[in-house]
Amino acid sequence: MRSLLNSLVGAVILCAGLAACAPWERELLAQAPVVTPPSPTDLNLETLPPPTRRVDIAIYSFPDLTGQNKPNDNIAEYSRAVTQGGGAFVVDALRRAGRGQWFSVVERTGLANLLQERQLIRATRQEFEGVEAKPLPPIRFAGLIVEGGIIGYDANTVTGGAGANLLGIGGDTKYRRDEVTVAMRIVSVQSGEVLNSVTVTKTIYSVALNANAYRYVAVAKLLQVEAGVTRNEPTQMAVREAIDLAVYATIMEGTRKKLWRFRDPVLGTRLVDAYLARDKPTPLEVPAAEAPVAPVGPVVVKS
Repeated sequence: MRSLLNSLVGAVILCAGLAACAPWERELLAQAPVVTPPSPTDLNLETLPPPTRRVDIAIYSFPDLTGQNKPNDNIAEYSRAVTQGGGAFVVDALRRAGRGQWFSVVERTGLANLLQERQLIRATRQEFEGVEAKPLPPIRFAGLIVEGGIIGYDANTVTGGAGANLLGIGGDTKYRRDEVTVAMRIVSVQSGEVLNSVTVTKTIYSVALNANAYRYVAVAKLLQVEAGVTRNEPTQMAVREAIDLAVYATIMEGTRKKLWRFRDPVLGTRLVDAYLARDKPTPLEVPAAEAPVAPVGPVVVKS
């Protein structure tokens, strides 16, 4: 018996050593990285029909203008409530529009790095080739600039829950809703005029489910069982979906204002009509105007 126990202990130690020596083995509950899945809005963005010509566009930054930290009722939280990388989401959305057929995005976020690298290339060529050094082609410029940012984050706009308990067995649920708002505008480089502006709001839901049981299984013996799960919608995914919809709305609004056109005008008109019908508010019922009242003349009192 003792030899068998020693053998089992040795096997466990050997397995632990092999696991420590094998860095490619993932730990329990560890998952492999995956490419970020597209949002439903992004699917519509990618399947857009092509325009008559691609538009050269630039974006310098898409900052977090909310200035808010993560909400916390217990301690002071200094982490930001929303992502600080909104510009990367905008570039990705512009590149995905119509599978890359709508916009030619030029680099402006890392413009200093780009200029420094070009300067290094010119200096190296002049050092080895002298005056006959071949110049670099000019940097491509854009006719339009994307401006805007994440302008709002409202936490706990709606909170609530429900629960029930009977004979020591019950459960409860809680939910919370936050909102993030994104603004995007298109500016003409030649005139500085704001050609288009859209605002998109995305809700963020958090749900918690809990179940519990308290039963006496014997005299002075209490059985307590608890279970629960919490689901929080990722804030960065909500920001990405809002930015995707903002780019989609920018394309549709620009088509309405004749800033650009679809290669197939019939299909473009159909898409714009569907976009307007989806976001069209319900008209208010205004009561019919009453008939005008005739002016009252002077009142004559007879004696």
